[in-house]
Amino acid sequence: MSISTLSRFSVPLNSSESANSQGLLMPKLQYRFRVFLQNFGVSKPTTELTKQVMDITRPTVTFDDIELPVYNSRVRLAGRPMWENITLTLRDDVSGEVQKLVGQQLQKQFDFFEQSSAASGQDYKFTTRIEILDGGNGQNPENTGVFETWEIYGCYVQSANYNTLNYASSDPVTVTLIIRYDNAVQFKGASESGSDRGVGAAIGRTIGSFVSGGGQTE
Repeated sequence: MSISTLSRFSVPLNSSESANSQGLLMPKLQYRFRVFLQNFGVSKPTTELTKQVMDITRPTVTFDDIELPVYNSRVRLAGRPMWENITLTLRDDVSGEVQKLVGQQLQKQFDFFEQSSAASGQDYKFTTRIEILDGGNGQNPENTGVFETWEIYGCYVQSANYNTLNYASSDPVTVTLIIRYDNAVQFKGASESGSDRGVGAAIGRTIGSFVSGGGQTE
């Protein structure tokens, strides 16, 4: 039986830049992901956290708004960007590895016993990597395909919430981290092979015919 009709399950296009009958593409799915925290805490491996991730928000960037009043109107420009916090929720397992790593990271930022702070950001900042996966597993989990990677730099824990204990609930105990960071870069596929970027791509900044950025031009 012909299934050519399935090629019509999409938005009709009238463009030479894209096939007008390619059909609906498979979406990325929210539950196929993993998270790595590099240089988080002191103990190794930090993949103990990866095993216990429940959910995480992807980066959000907001540009300051610059308004220039001009005669009868106004012009609006994009100002400096600001990365919003991300939220990471972890299950607190009975081995104590999650609470130990989280506690170590907090101690790197500020020694609560000695009341002593870190000398500089490089003493405690870490990198967060979020990967969207293709669902592969089985005998070769190392061959799992990666559709998208976010690498998030200059991270520190702004807030650690050890949440609630409740006799009336059967839910797991959780720890919620609010993470602030300096910058984020988005890759198509795994970051190790990522020359194909979204956020962070090499785009030339053009002023007239002069390119002042580091992007590739023809």
